[in-house]
Amino acid sequence: MSARPTSWNSPRQGFQANSKPDYQTKGEMMVPTHMFLTRGVGVHKEKLTSFEEALRSAGVAYCNLVSVSSILPPHCKIIPRKHGQKLLKPGEITFCVMARSETNERNQLVSASVGVAKPTDHGAYGYLSEHHAHGETDEETGEYTEDLAAQMLATTLGVEFDPNVAWKEREQVFKMGGKIVQTLNMTQSAVGKKGKWTTVIALAVFIPPDNVAGRPRR
Repeated sequence: MSARPTSWNSPRQGFQANSKPDYQTKGEMMVPTHMFLTRGVGVHKEKLTSFEEALRSAGVAYCNLVSVSSILPPHCKIIPRKHGQKLLKPGEITFCVMARSETNERNQLVSASVGVAKPTDHGAYGYLSEHHAHGETDEETGEYTEDLAAQMLATTLGVEFDPNVAWKEREQVFKMGGKIVQTLNMTQSAVGKKGKWTTVIALAVFIPPDNVAGRPRR
């Protein structure tokens, strides 16, 4: 039985199979369509173990997390944590935006936050920001990250704003402009304990596209 023929073009073009390359399809498979926000805190005498405890508290310790930068993909839906966790598989490479802070000082306040800014046009991309701090409350850290994400999105959309005014005032300017539809944050804080490490984390976790029900397998 003869093998199925394949074809060679010029050396510059290289090898071609009978079927067309699916570069675009593979690229689309790498763009998340769903994500969820989560947070956690861990306390232990060992620094690394306190981080592991924080991951368990956040419900993502069973994943191999890979931190990525600050883009919220177009059409990406934010789903509840409980739903998102059910779509992840143990040991899976899972992309996320993570903020992390830790301390081993007694009574030291630490916080970590992820901010989100979504454009009105769902076909456009949004922004995710991360921030960690010592000595800041939940509200302070959360507002900072939310403001940061909104500012990054506003500059790409050409929205004019005064960076020197308070976040609450600037938030109204952003939303009244009609180009930014939603801003939010996920924040975790904790106070350090004597003789132990305290770690706080906040994450935006992207669901691998093939894990989402209804998406055709390739």
